[in-house]
Amino acid sequence: MPDLDGHLVLADRVMPGRLSFSDQIHAVAAHNTVPDRYILPGFIDGHVHGGNGADTMDGVQAIHTLSRFHAQHGTTTILPTTITRPWADVMDALYAVAEVVSTQIPGGPVVHGAHLEGPFVSPHKLGAQPPYAIPPTADRVAEAVGTGCVKVVTLAPELPHAQTAIKQFAEAGVRISLGHTVAEYEETNAAICQICAVGGVAGGTHLFNAMAPITSRKPGPVTALMCSDAYAEMIFDTHHVHPATFRLAHRVMGGRLVFVTDAMRATGLPEGPSQLGGQDVMVKDGAARLPDGTLAGSVLTLDQALRNALQAGTPLLEAAALLSTNPARYLGLADRGTLDVGKRADFVVLDSAFMVQEVWVGGARIV
Repeated sequence: MPDLDGHLVLADRVMPGRLSFSDQIHAVAAHNTVPDRYILPGFIDGHVHGGNGADTMDGVQAIHTLSRFHAQHGTTTILPTTITRPWADVMDALYAVAEVVSTQIPGGPVVHGAHLEGPFVSPHKLGAQPPYAIPPTADRVAEAVGTGCVKVVTLAPELPHAQTAIKQFAEAGVRISLGHTVAEYEETNAAICQICAVGGVAGGTHLFNAMAPITSRKPGPVTALMCSDAYAEMIFDTHHVHPATFRLAHRVMGGRLVFVTDAMRATGLPEGPSQLGGQDVMVKDGAARLPDGTLAGSVLTLDQALRNALQAGTPLLEAAALLSTNPARYLGLADRGTLDVGKRADFVVLDSAFMVQEVWVGGARIV
């Protein structure tokens, strides 16, 4: 039975100790002399389009490529994410994710399912999404759910058929993430209440981005998400969200805030021209933008998001939870997210500078 020694980042403390495990954790024990390194629960990325030149929309082999890339940065559970394209293209991508879920990736992370980010978004708040937004009709929702792989859907609550779609997705166990929306506070809050009333789990897609801001007399969807029981994603690359804004949201939301990358295919490649959903993108100074300057996804990895949170003054315990405990709870993954006996042996080993040294998935070292 393998052992790992280091500073264990547990739910309530950082402890010098030893993990004993097979495919799951069998023992967590204090240990006086350990290497100068940290052992964290594996990172969970619930919103990731691409990496290392590959994109979810490109099919099975691309999903393998992007998933293995993000595993190098500590991601042990991943949800490849679609973009707003013609419906047939979106369905092809979902079938590709479903195929990968059924076979998994040798030496890669767990592919839990897909995040359906497009096309049920507002045509007036596309952000970097291409202009193929469509309403979530009952037939389309049934077709998407029928693939068996959709775990999260981004939905603009003001769209026609949204209320019916919320019920359909909730009944299928899909997390409903409100975003790419022109809805204000009242409409967003009503959608959150409906999601909860039908037994669903509410979230928000990349908090603060592709939604109205908070103002004194228009609290907007951000306030509805922050002041409810909803979870919310955040892209903390310091381009999408200022560190002070992150600290505010984290102080209010605590365990309901979830880090994601929203990474695009250019992630991990040299800066320069790239593509997102058939659109030209330029990556410069760590940010990806459309020709009009709109942020276009990110080139973030979750290990860098962790370092950004630490740099912003977040204690290590809380920073680690943003990448593991919180997303596990949001996605209903009770078998991972903390270093507890009986949980999956999904670990990230970081050196004293919080750079990735080793990655373990189900007790097997993949990095």
